[in-house]
Amino acid sequence: MLVLAGNNTVMDTQIIGREDEIAILEKLLRSGEPELLAIYGRRRVGKTFLVKTYYKPHLIFSCSGQYNGKTPEQLVNFSEQLNTFFPTKKIMLPATTWQEAFSMLRNNIEAIKHKRKKVIFFDELPWLDSHKSGFLSSFGYFWNMFAAQRTDILVVICGSAASWIINKVVNNRGGLHNRITQRIRLQPFTLKETESYLQHKNINLDHYQLLQLYMVMGGVPAYLNAIERGKSTAQNIEKICFSKDGVLANEFDNLYTALFNAPEKHVQVIQALARKNKGLTRAELLKTGKFLTGGGMTVVLKELTESGFIDKTYPFGKKERDSLYRLTDEFSLFYFKFMQNLKGNEIGQWLSRQSTPAYISWCGYAFENICMKHIEQIKRTLQIGGVQSTSSSWIGTGGDNGAQIDLLIDRADHCINICEIKFSVKPFSIDKKYAAALNNKLMVFREQTDTRKTLLLTFITAYGLAENTYREQLASNEITMDALFL
Repeated sequence: MLVLAGNNTVMDTQIIGREDEIAILEKLLRSGEPELLAIYGRRRVGKTFLVKTYYKPHLIFSCSGQYNGKTPEQLVNFSEQLNTFFPTKKIMLPATTWQEAFSMLRNNIEAIKHKRKKVIFFDELPWLDSHKSGFLSSFGYFWNMFAAQRTDILVVICGSAASWIINKVVNNRGGLHNRITQRIRLQPFTLKETESYLQHKNINLDHYQLLQLYMVMGGVPAYLNAIERGKSTAQNIEKICFSKDGVLANEFDNLYTALFNAPEKHVQVIQALARKNKGLTRAELLKTGKFLTGGGMTVVLKELTESGFIDKTYPFGKKERDSLYRLTDEFSLFYFKFMQNLKGNEIGQWLSRQSTPAYISWCGYAFENICMKHIEQIKRTLQIGGVQSTSSSWIGTGGDNGAQIDLLIDRADHCINICEIKFSVKPFSIDKKYAAALNNKLMVFREQTDTRKTLLLTFITAYGLAENTYREQLASNEITMDALFL
């Protein structure tokens, strides 16, 4: 089993999960060509750990950008790293320009005699490129005139500001144009990887407890690292999110400030999406704030999407202008629902909320989001993993009650799975009123979409459906939370 701890402070050097990413890293290591890898993903998802752990035997130089550091500070840090990795060629004075700094790096690399692949790692690249520093042009020259000429060089660039990496490097129109040979967008853990990671720490929780943890903090390894053995999920959430010294007590402000130059705009969009479970169109989002223009909104939405906080979805049968943006970052949703207006740090903040309407509503939306992120697991459970399909939502016109579908899977084999996602702490019971609403929903969907495909009503719940007549009449398929851990 592979295990990824995902936090620089963790001493564990095993890698759990990340099979696809590791296959890419190994391919680049064995390549007979010069390689430039861009790896990006949200803050604290484990990018640095993955690179430094897997490439440790091959790493000949590593340098990280300093948050809000000015050019002289970044150059001092760079020189100190040169002294660390090349101690026999001690540099007494730091470089005064990035051009000079890369010349020093080049001279040191040229002195290495072995022919094995040599990995050079630039972490938090956006922070290295401080205002008018000339870093990016000097880096481009270093790559084009030196690294790209050698088949034994693998340069890895990394950053949490995903949009910066894409705009400034991947889509660069200057010296780095079309120079990226591979990119990896590192996502948070899946439920299965989350379970494996905690088991590696000897923390064994049942699927319901793990599901609740995921609903609060997602699969972010650094967040999961705060989970304590011997405590329930509720106890861990209480301490991590609501205690004075909780790991996530002040995480929200740090999260967006570290990623975006003007985070107020991004937070405004996140806050608006946190209020609307169905999502909002771009036009609807423009109405939620005064300081976002059309162009500004486009940039913010792109940056949030690339950073993994929101998702762009296309409702069934709709055009681009009708696309919806949904908040998919678990912690951001949890923050706005329960932490934003918190007064004091009294014990029992979380436990006291678990019978409130706000908690029940949040559970439903958070569980729905998790299902959206585990579509492949759902398809495997339905035994349609090999069938071409598209996933979307649907909202009927005309205001018909119940004419909204959380998730549908439109299949090439002439079937559509109409998915009802319901979260409950016991088997979910279909009563007479809900059965009528479901029949109405299927009728309205068929009428308004004019589809001739077979409609399969599919229930995705925590503990399945309760046995009754309506279950037998309506449910074509049942999927429990266990399927999401596959």
